[in-house]
Amino acid sequence: MPERQEVLEQEVLDAARATVAPEDFRAAMARFPSGVVVVTTCCEDGTPRGFTASSFCSVSLEPPMVLVCLANSADSAPSFGHCDRFAVSVLAPAHRPLAVRFATKGTDKFASGGLSTGPGGLPTVDRALSELDCTAHARHPAGDHTVLIGRVTGVRLGEGAPMVYYDRGFRTLA
Repeated sequence: MPERQEVLEQEVLDAARATVAPEDFRAAMARFPSGVVVVTTCCEDGTPRGFTASSFCSVSLEPPMVLVCLANSADSAPSFGHCDRFAVSVLAPAHRPLAVRFATKGTDKFASGGLSTGPGGLPTVDRALSELDCTAHARHPAGDHTVLIGRVTGVRLGEGAPMVYYDRGFRTLA
């Protein structure tokens, strides 16, 4: 029986070493629909920073926590690497131009409007489906991204239908 266990352990190790081509992984993940959020913070000098994300979910109910994944190559990555607080705005289909703006590297994401200041002093998206104020709880390196976990300290609810990211494009639910 020990030999069978060794064979199984080797099969698990071999499977873990298997490589997946980035384009295959990207194509597989494109088939998973997800909501779209804009995440914002402010630097110590008050400069606003933000990004669009589709990797966002709840982590815990007690205490309320969420996670969002940020590419380490994003313009705002250094700011989110040190911020104490951040806000998450859940987007509706009308927010598509804003989602594209916040996903575009090298642009002034805060120059064209569509944002206001939330009660905690951070920028949030006007007419978002929901807004979550968060304190930074933990950061975990994960390949070419960082998983940012936040403890939710405030919630504001809006109305409407969600925008969905699927097959590398923004969609609406029927």
